[in-house]
Amino acid sequence: MKYRVHRFDIKMTIDQSKLEQFLNNLDGEVVAVIPNVTIAIFWIHKVDFLLVIEKIG
Repeated sequence: MKYRVHRFDIKMTIDQSKLEQFLNNLDGEVVAVIPNVTIAIFWIHKVDFLLVIEKIG
């Protein structure tokens, strides 16, 4: 099996429709979605980007 890793830059408050469109346009099967969570000022957690792992073939 081959896998492809996509990086999807995201702002969680406004990019829901873009993420939905991106996932629906993938050819293979989505195996995992891994968020990159960072801590900003005053311990506020923020998701900068998602890694989407797609199984091809």
